[in-house]
Amino acid sequence: MDVWTFGWTLAVIGMTGTMLVLWCLSLLILLLRKLFPYKPEATATKKG
Repeated sequence: MDVWTFGWTLAVIGMTGTMLVLWCLSLLILLLRKLFPYKPEATATKKG
């Protein structure tokens, strides 16, 4: 395997790995948002 083939292979594998990790993180964030939905506090609006 010459230097250019190795370089391109490493770049493609690196980009694919990065996209996979970002996709997994987005799924984890969506799961956490489903488990812990945002609920605004009612006491913050009644302080005035």
